[in-house]
Amino acid sequence: MPELSSTNGIHPRRKRIVIGMTGATGACLGIRLLTVLRRLNVETHLILSHWAEETIRYETDYTPANVRALADHVYSNHDQSAPISSGSFRADGMIILPCSMKTLAAVHAGYCDDLISRAADVMLKERRRLVLAVRETPLSEIHLRNMLEVTRAGAIICPSMPAFYTKPGSIDDLVDQMVGRLLDLFDLDTGDFQRWNGFEKH
Repeated sequence: MPELSSTNGIHPRRKRIVIGMTGATGACLGIRLLTVLRRLNVETHLILSHWAEETIRYETDYTPANVRALADHVYSNHDQSAPISSGSFRADGMIILPCSMKTLAAVHAGYCDDLISRAADVMLKERRRLVLAVRETPLSEIHLRNMLEVTRAGAIICPSMPAFYTKPGSIDDLVDQMVGRLLDLFDLDTGDFQRWNGFEKH
């Protein structure tokens, strides 16, 4: 939605994305997502679940406070009065990364007992882009049913499944490719990974 600038000219507002991080493994992906969105000048609205905070501490050298500092706006997962809990808040979409099976189930059921599931519910009801980067293996029939139903409701399931055609040389390469593919879904090009151009001739 265009907004008036201080010089009375019209310019588009910054793209605005809600980020939810839950307790599934892959905290480094959510952290990289936040750093890339900052570089791309995208306004971020972050929610960390309790178990996301614990996973950040366990899997990375970051603290939850360090991660919060990467976002433009941060909310408690218990704050149902936050702006992002309302459909009147203009957002371009939401990414839950990583997305636990518990959060997937809450989104599927419309069980909005915390801000992450409520914000996701808002995205669905307002027909905005909702991307769930689910993380679990193997998958039960319950998991698969939940993924199918939220897909039918309008969400996009984008599992944390990095590609190997890029011939990654490090974990960072895998993370960059996964985050890049997630942001492709929002028409944001990170420029951080090699795209498939067919088999290279040797």
